[in-house]
Amino acid sequence: MVVDDEKHILRLVTFNLERAGFETLVAANAGEALRELDRGRPDLVILDLMLPDMDGLDLYREIRSREPELAIIMLTARGREIDRVVGLEIGADDYVTKPFSPRELVARVRAVLRRARRAQAPEAGRDEGLLMVGDLRIDVAARKAWVGKRQLELTLTEFEMLWCLARNAGHVLTREQLFRQVWGSDYLGDSRVVDVHISHLRHKLKADVDDPHCIETVRGVGYRLKGG
Repeated sequence: MVVDDEKHILRLVTFNLERAGFETLVAANAGEALRELDRGRPDLVILDLMLPDMDGLDLYREIRSREPELAIIMLTARGREIDRVVGLEIGADDYVTKPFSPRELVARVRAVLRRARRAQAPEAGRDEGLLMVGDLRIDVAARKAWVGKRQLELTLTEFEMLWCLARNAGHVLTREQLFRQVWGSDYLGDSRVVDVHISHLRHKLKADVDDPHCIETVRGVGYRLKGG
């Protein structure tokens, strides 16, 4: 589903997505987007942040409240770095700045969808049971995680990152290693987005430095989930 109030952007994006083999829905405002969402869940939403009837970040939060695992790519105006940072901090899977290359947008859509399929259908050799690190418990097949009895509300990206850290608990992973394992080697983005998602994960874990599931920063190297 493509959500944008600029008709020429809708035409450009849908034309290129459909030429690449995707089916598309379009919405020119937040109201239309939510009505389409009520009719059926798309695989991915491309969401413009500048909408006439609702702030794009507020619409993002509303979509996430209804569909926590839905993949979302944000469209932001060039120079609006604060929108990109906030979008990533609240869990967007990717962002694209306007003006953009249609080819790059299609590539990013494919990359995000591949990551979503990988998360939802565990690969051969991937442990589909429970992974325990201290009182952190991860059900890989169900894509759910708990700290004690508290279930964590995680986006697709956050779950993949937590699972990656947990299966390497006690070992340091560089930013680049996390980036490749979570986003994929063919992803076109910036590995610094890892830092944003780590910050968001820490907030959801609500861990302090003495907790066994604390994500430690190893200065100049990367990140480590304590192996308590």
